[in-house]
Amino acid sequence: MSDVTEALESVLGERVRREPEILTAHQRDTWVLGELFDYRGEAGPLPLAVVEAESAHDVSETLRLCRAHGCPVVTYGGGSGVCGAIRVGERTVVLSTRKLAGLVSLDSGDLTARFRAGTFGGDAERRVREDGLTIGHWPQSIELSTVGGWVATRASGQYSTAYGNIEDLVLALEVVLPDGAVLRTRETPRAAAGPDLRQLFLGSEGTLGVVTEVTFSLRELPPFHFRQAFHFAGLHAAVEPVREILRAGWRPPVVRLYDASESNRHFGESCPEGRAMLILLHEGPEPAALAEANAVSELCRSRGGEEADAAAVDRWFDERNEVPGFRTFIEKGIMVDTIEVASTWQHVTQIYDAVTSALKEVPGILVATAHTSHAYRSGANLYFTFAVRPDEPGEMASVYAECWRRAMRATLANHGGIAHHHGIGRVRSGYLAEELGTAGVAVLRAVKHALDPDDLLNPGNLLPPQGPEAKG
Repeated sequence: MSDVTEALESVLGERVRREPEILTAHQRDTWVLGELFDYRGEAGPLPLAVVEAESAHDVSETLRLCRAHGCPVVTYGGGSGVCGAIRVGERTVVLSTRKLAGLVSLDSGDLTARFRAGTFGGDAERRVREDGLTIGHWPQSIELSTVGGWVATRASGQYSTAYGNIEDLVLALEVVLPDGAVLRTRETPRAAAGPDLRQLFLGSEGTLGVVTEVTFSLRELPPFHFRQAFHFAGLHAAVEPVREILRAGWRPPVVRLYDASESNRHFGESCPEGRAMLILLHEGPEPAALAEANAVSELCRSRGGEEADAAAVDRWFDERNEVPGFRTFIEKGIMVDTIEVASTWQHVTQIYDAVTSALKEVPGILVATAHTSHAYRSGANLYFTFAVRPDEPGEMASVYAECWRRAMRATLANHGGIAHHHGIGRVRSGYLAEELGTAGVAVLRAVKHALDPDDLLNPGNLLPPQGPEAKG
């Protein structure tokens, strides 16, 4: 047993776990490359121990002791990340937030709810619904991800067009810093007390501190819902109508546009061959929701859209969180992944064309498709899906990396942003310098060094590699 493990057990007792099955379960997230390595028996080292924190004090003591022993710490929430943000290195302690869960307080007058960071998203949403309220955040991983993980990865949900992303829903945070100090931001709707410190930890991916509590600004459950769908001549033909919907001031919570290939895959006969499907959800007070639906319908029809069976939208809602596991494909010699990027409206179709064309040139490519699932006044995201089967199983990792390289290069060359909501992790870190620029990376490194001078919190994640491996 190492000195740091002994020190942790002396303070935290049975909350320090070293059973092999627990260590293995906290070794990585659900990144497809991690799944491949695991399948090949190349998963890498196990943690020294897993600390099952039950309070901010437990987190503080863990970070304080690990810092004193020079031991790296990786925070583990739901483990649902798909970019390799969690990958345990040598002599590492994993800090689990799974037992740091539950509602702390709810104020239906102020529309606020404070949850401990290890609360799963589905549990948090169900709890506030008991009071007729909603968080309004619906990531596909809602049943697998924690509210602290939402903050750490700067997540988006499926209703973001109306309700915003996680940064728009968080009112306050409690964060334990690398030295064990506790930072709590004030619960006010806005402040001009210097830079917004919440933003420092939104998207920090476990490298700057450990989120222990999240306070949300809630909204009442909408009393009325209306769903509709339209199909267009193709994705290019539908992008402009979607832009016009947002420009006109309409905010349907769900605005999802699928290219022809994905439309056929997801909607079948509800969308004619070669057409692109746009599905929409309108909700709120009935007069307002219907007014929005009617205006959006008129706009879509005037731009060449043809109404589709609304049952297609119902099917999407029924199946939206059903995603096959990566292992099923890996066993067949296929690497499958998604890549979400973002851009202003003028570059959306350029990026779509450039990325899909670049992916289709990869030997063994089976699928290179996209949809847009988050729309804004000034732009949208593109969510690409690729599947590739290399000739040799030993080439699966290198061909996977080549698909990512092509997608990132094509996105950057066409003025896009490299990540919309999955974060950076390890799969994108080599491209972060081109996203933030030299000055931006220098600022991020300076912040990291100031808070975590020994680089003990999730080392190897987020920040661009330095040295020969730095270029993506």
